[in-house]
Amino acid sequence: MAMLPLVLHWFFIEWYSGKKSSSALLQHVTALFECSIAAIITLLISDPIGSLHIRSCKVKKLSDWYTMLYNPSPDYITTVHCTQEAVYPLYTIVFKYYAFCLVLMMLLRPLLVKKIACGLGKSDRFKSIYAALYFFPILTVLQAVGGGLLYYAFPYIILVLSLVTLAVYMSASEVESFKDLLARKKRLVVLFSHWLLHAYGIISISKLDKLEQDLPLLALVPAPALFYLLTAKYTEPSRILSEGGNGH
Repeated sequence: MAMLPLVLHWFFIEWYSGKKSSSALLQHVTALFECSIAAIITLLISDPIGSLHIRSCKVKKLSDWYTMLYNPSPDYITTVHCTQEAVYPLYTIVFKYYAFCLVLMMLLRPLLVKKIACGLGKSDRFKSIYAALYFFPILTVLQAVGGGLLYYAFPYIILVLSLVTLAVYMSASEVESFKDLLARKKRLVVLFSHWLLHAYGIISISKLDKLEQDLPLLALVPAPALFYLLTAKYTEPSRILSEGGNGH
């Protein structure tokens, strides 16, 4: 779950950033810094306090995340609301993390955007921040309602999100060859960022329980980008975009 805000930050930064690759790079680094510091602070204030480790209850089944649905009714009339967080602190720690991410973003990002304003249009300067003000409440609601489902599915969510956002960015940027990819440093920054997310998703799924078998899976990290570049000449994303813009 810690990677979801970072993925969304990077996506909207790329969507709204200006033509200068330096502005996007600085915002990427700042978003990574914000999320990393938020994660560290969240761990430090969790039990045991002052440690980067957490003491948590073991998750055995999906229903452990929804104890409020299992309040006892001794006489089948009155419900006793006595359930606790069975997976403590795995459910509530995410809300703390989101809160710290939001606070750090509001403290650091406006200063950075003002510093690099020359690389951004007047209407686009704060759009990545405005986007975060929308997706953080959405993520909070998703965690509150579907925390258990996200706990089991988050590696796959990260992997799918990184694949989709990479494809959208490369098609929107009309990257159809290796030459187009290398033409601007900004595109390499985006590519390496998504490779990092691909690797994180693969590691989360495999858990590296057996290093001899799982480590070679990291060789699949560049595969989506290579597949896109090799097949772009057949799909012609630039033509699809131009036809979409003309209303066809």
